[in-house]
Amino acid sequence: MKDGYGRDIYYLRLSVTDLCNLRCVYCMPAGGVEKRRHEDVLTVEELEEIARSAGRCGIRKIRLTGGEPLVRRGIVDICARTAAAPGVEEVCMTTNGLLLPKLAPELRKAGLRRVNISLDTLSPELYRELTRVGNIEDAVSGLKAALDNFETVKINAVLIGGTNEPEIRQMVYITKDAPVELRFIELMPIGECAHWPRERFLENSAVLEAVPELEPCGTSGVARLFSLPNARGRVGLISPLSSHFCPECNRIRITPDGRLKPCLHSAQEIELRGFHGAELDAKLMEGICAKPMRH
Repeated sequence: MKDGYGRDIYYLRLSVTDLCNLRCVYCMPAGGVEKRRHEDVLTVEELEEIARSAGRCGIRKIRLTGGEPLVRRGIVDICARTAAAPGVEEVCMTTNGLLLPKLAPELRKAGLRRVNISLDTLSPELYRELTRVGNIEDAVSGLKAALDNFETVKINAVLIGGTNEPEIRQMVYITKDAPVELRFIELMPIGECAHWPRERFLENSAVLEAVPELEPCGTSGVARLFSLPNARGRVGLISPLSSHFCPECNRIRITPDGRLKPCLHSAQEIELRGFHGAELDAKLMEGICAKPMRH
């Protein structure tokens, strides 16, 4: 379906929970978020109904997100129902990967084919510092489980000046031997890091400066792609600040409590709970038409 600016909106980020088993410093307060009442979170049946409505409205790709989606009870069932929704051609997931060694085979059977693993550092000490509670060995095990079970594996690394900046070159060279797409994402001044000092917000040009041998090799969605000579994988640069991609944005988001956000970074929300069938379709189409030109 087209939005008011002629963009084909076919990608839905469906948040199944706002809880997480990590406490990343740029994402969550140290104590985590307040747990919602059970009745305030979309049920498995409501999530399925939204996925089916989305398919009717032209959504072809659904990404299951959180928080951390793997901590959501019934996540395998949610994945299977989403994958079975008519019109939905691709189901993917963004996860920190900690629970993948246990769940990856079941998720694969349920229809999940692509995963993005959030991994901002290869240093055990820095991983613990950034996540407050995490263990790098668990993250690496999750990455290995992803590579063993899914067709496409991407690594999302948020660039943080003065923190993981010295690791850029080391991380890029993961792609030399591993068939992954390592995506460096510019940190945005929202949420927990809204008031961080300016020097912590690196532009993606820092990656090209640190690894000048990277060669451009096209685009993939919102990412500009590069590769090392003779590498098995690729490097993607996602630049929401230095080169915002709003004019090409093709996505909407739905929160765990059933509110549609036409822009991932705006405060505008449209209530979906309580609507069914054609009325729910109309609400989704309303959200698509309300998508702004830029954040």
